[in-house]
Amino acid sequence: MPQVAIIMPQLGESIAEATIVKFLVQPGDTVAVDQEIIEVETNKATMGVTTLCGGTITTFHVEEGVSYAVGTQLGVIQASEEEIQATGVTPIGSGGAEQEGDGTLIEKTLSHGDNPAIAQQSQMDIPDSIDIKPNVHGLPVPVGTKGANYISPRMRARMDELGLHAADISAIQGNGSGGRVTIEDLEAFLVGIEDWPKSKASPMRLAVADAMRRSWTRPLATVGMPVVLDKVLAHRREQNPKPGLTLYILRAFALALREDPTSAGYLIGENIVHPKAFDIGVAVQVEDGVVVPVIRNADVKTVPELSQEYADLVEKARDRKLGKETFEKGIATVTNFGTFGLVSGTPIPLPNETLILGLGAGVKKPVWSDEANAFIPVTTCELVITFDHRVVDGGGAGMLLQKIRDYLQKPETL
Repeated sequence: MPQVAIIMPQLGESIAEATIVKFLVQPGDTVAVDQEIIEVETNKATMGVTTLCGGTITTFHVEEGVSYAVGTQLGVIQASEEEIQATGVTPIGSGGAEQEGDGTLIEKTLSHGDNPAIAQQSQMDIPDSIDIKPNVHGLPVPVGTKGANYISPRMRARMDELGLHAADISAIQGNGSGGRVTIEDLEAFLVGIEDWPKSKASPMRLAVADAMRRSWTRPLATVGMPVVLDKVLAHRREQNPKPGLTLYILRAFALALREDPTSAGYLIGENIVHPKAFDIGVAVQVEDGVVVPVIRNADVKTVPELSQEYADLVEKARDRKLGKETFEKGIATVTNFGTFGLVSGTPIPLPNETLILGLGAGVKKPVWSDEANAFIPVTTCELVITFDHRVVDGGGAGMLLQKIRDYLQKPETL
């Protein structure tokens, strides 16, 4: 009978591997098409690998607790000719896929979605398992260091061996020409911290570090503006259930961007690519990191309509049960760092986004009222926006904040 490979699918655009958490079936079990058979964990969420066809599980080539690259053959299903024809999958050895001697099979086009990167790798030898090593070591920062602006090819090669980036060696005192960090400086520094306490960085922490490092390759700037929240808070008290303040901010942000979509554009070469939809991410604090589930079409959903969707996304994010469709391809992000008592901050946008809007903690302040001819207490918060200065200027970011502020003074329209 024909055999069909179980392949590690592409679980997200930026995800190269996943760790086997648990087998949900065993060899000899009968499975149906699109049945979840393996639970895997990426650096963003826990997901399931599903079957491409029905049949009987023949074998698994992988082990729990081990990470495997996208495209790796995880096991084999024995299927009938009728099932092959009904599902249209390509059986092993039919010429539609390549099988390597070590059991790795890379399909030309994965049934879980076309992926050019995987297609290009189809001629490569990709091992069944990858020894995952932290690529960010978080070197301690000594006092009074110069850092380094130039990295020699020899130094770069040594850094690649150690899994280090330029940001990691900025902590090291350089003794080379012009304060340049040499290999000798690096080796001496590593020896010096050999007996320091260390902890292995989690996949989540490494993912956040990688995203922030890539984001910082752009010229980022931050501006802020105080916003009076009294009308929003009064409107919120009248609702049942009461929406979170973050939803009012998110909705106002989406409407402001719809008025000025260029602000959320992305610079590609000599073109600014404008958003097709106003999908806004929400930063959710989870253990050892942050995930950003995306609310789709936030400009056409009212705050009450967003409430349940938002609550479900936050719950799934904290349980690490988000599907890849819920955290990809947002155009901007909202982060409420005010929940930690912070009144201001400089959030960093994701590499694929131009903007991030931050919300500080509400503070009671006396504000002069011409109508009352006296100071009156109001609740204000600081709205800050960090932006890619190649796309947006300070004036444009300021006008965007003004639009958001104006929407918040009419919460009934949100």
